[in-house]
Amino acid sequence: MATFTFEGKTVYYERHGESGQPLVVLNGLMMSTTSWKPFVADFSRYNRLVLVDFLDQGRSSRMTQPYGHDVQIRLVDALLDELGWETANIMGLSYGGNIAIQYALAYPRRVRRLILANSGCRTSPWLQKIGDGWNEVAASGSGPAYYLTTIPTIYSTRFFEENAAWMEGREATLTEYFSNPEVLSRLSRLTDSSRPFDVSDRLGEISCPTLILSGSEDGLVPPTEQELLRKGIRGSSHITLNASGHATMYEYPAAFAALVTGFANLGDEGITV
Repeated sequence: MATFTFEGKTVYYERHGESGQPLVVLNGLMMSTTSWKPFVADFSRYNRLVLVDFLDQGRSSRMTQPYGHDVQIRLVDALLDELGWETANIMGLSYGGNIAIQYALAYPRRVRRLILANSGCRTSPWLQKIGDGWNEVAASGSGPAYYLTTIPTIYSTRFFEENAAWMEGREATLTEYFSNPEVLSRLSRLTDSSRPFDVSDRLGEISCPTLILSGSEDGLVPPTEQELLRKGIRGSSHITLNASGHATMYEYPAAFAALVTGFANLGDEGITV
């Protein structure tokens, strides 16, 4: 556990693992470094793993004014400088994937391999309306309402029904968490920061090896949106996990870990058949 100062703010990050390829993991919007706890052992077994909280997330500093993705992109670059890494494998999920795509565009020489899980290349008009709904509920200050509006639809119906006890535990924990007005303010700012996101016309500029992981029942970033990534990023690989929603890492944890670490640890020379 460590922190560094970035543009006058404190950024929290964690390092795990002593050797292997560097792997930086970027959180989804409602996540924090704690969300990755079940994956730390596997992600760090053969990699130098770094988890980080974006501004307005987890144990990093809060923001007070509206902002865009650009500040989080600069944060990732400052993190690599803090670590002394010239390059790294970058994996981002959802919001983190959006930042990862833009980081690869802004700093192409620093990204060895790019892994995008449940991510799109834009905030579609449809997704903007979903975000507006989240923020309307956040403005009400109701933690239970915010949970019911945001969380159940993250998962596939299969997972939701097969893991009823786990979901009940999540509801109890997250309802309490969302009942904090400061938390709802942070989540609203994070949601608003994604409103103008659209790099659909720049995907052809990404040159690093890229893996796209999708869920066939993703209700926030549907397969049609993730297919835009595959078509736009030359040579990218696209894997869809069947009967999975937006949280592929929780629905298929073993497959998710294997795909992430396997792709990150491929040699630079690639595979020729």
